[in-house]
Amino acid sequence: MSLTVGIIGLPNVGKSTLLNALANAHAEASNYPFCTIEKNQGVVPVPDERLEKLGTILKPEKIIPTTIKFVDIAGLVEGAHRGEGLGNKFLHHIREADVLAHVLRCFEDENVTHVHGSVDPLRDFDVVETELFLADIERVEQRLSKEKQRLKAARKEEKEAIEFLEGVRQTLSDGRRIVKEDVPEKFVAVFEELALLSSKPMLVVLNTGEDNPSGKGILCKELIDRFGEESTFILSAKFEDELKAFSDAERRELIETMEADRESVPKFIEKCHEMLGLIRYYTTANDIVQAWSIPAGTKAPAAAGKIHSDMENGFIKAEVISFDDLVAAGSRAEAQHLGLLRIEGHDYTIEDGDVVYFLFQPK
Repeated sequence: MSLTVGIIGLPNVGKSTLLNALANAHAEASNYPFCTIEKNQGVVPVPDERLEKLGTILKPEKIIPTTIKFVDIAGLVEGAHRGEGLGNKFLHHIREADVLAHVLRCFEDENVTHVHGSVDPLRDFDVVETELFLADIERVEQRLSKEKQRLKAARKEEKEAIEFLEGVRQTLSDGRRIVKEDVPEKFVAVFEELALLSSKPMLVVLNTGEDNPSGKGILCKELIDRFGEESTFILSAKFEDELKAFSDAERRELIETMEADRESVPKFIEKCHEMLGLIRYYTTANDIVQAWSIPAGTKAPAAAGKIHSDMENGFIKAEVISFDDLVAAGSRAEAQHLGLLRIEGHDYTIEDGDVVYFLFQPK
């Protein structure tokens, strides 16, 4: 499973600067709307203390973290669902993302223009949200139109699907989100085909000024009150991007002086990883320790398939040690000696932190 985070928002709110801070992507970040036209992207390793610890214990030749792809999607404007500002193209890029990071500008800077002439992050959020909902409504109506064209010949379950789609349209028209967990099981496939923008997991990123990286002040507090702590993240994209130009000692001094969180970027990456309910497991084959991200609840054969389809198709069994047990034992051999290594079969559900060696027969 490849996790893609789409960075969205109005023009000139700091999306490209954020991508540069995350991935050294060298995305153009200029002071005019639609500076970004083609999507920029960067692949970023997910910080992982457990992986580092495994490297210390197992001493492999190579350590490979799991990654996230961040995509800087050009700024949306009012009317994007009708194609304004190249909106159709940009909405398509958003639909390809698994998680959305909605960047809100929370700083004043007379040298950085704003598409609406003033800084008002709540207004900006509502403008983008409205475009996502309108694009979704249009998509549902297109699907409804096709379904109704063959209504006379439709079977009972197909007519029920039409009723479901009409309900979805009404819910969206009321400005309410729809999550997969609330969809009746028999309509989940239809819902997934719609790939609604407004149903994607979203993290609201409060992009503060470089002189206020910790987000002090009433504005960020109001936004956190509106969206909730779990759904918001405070980060100064420009401050984090500029930090890269300094030495380690200079960075530490700046972070301390500005009372910033020295772990802002790693925490942001980890937060995005969590948004889809992903867990990590680890493999130790061929003198390589590697982290893999999978949805919680994944069975062992499907987890093996994350590595290669042949491993899933020819799955025999999995040798499993929990991370905590391996650390406590100090080595794989000692863990096995203590009886901490388990043999698991097709029905085993991979747990977060499992260290796994798959046995399979190529077909």
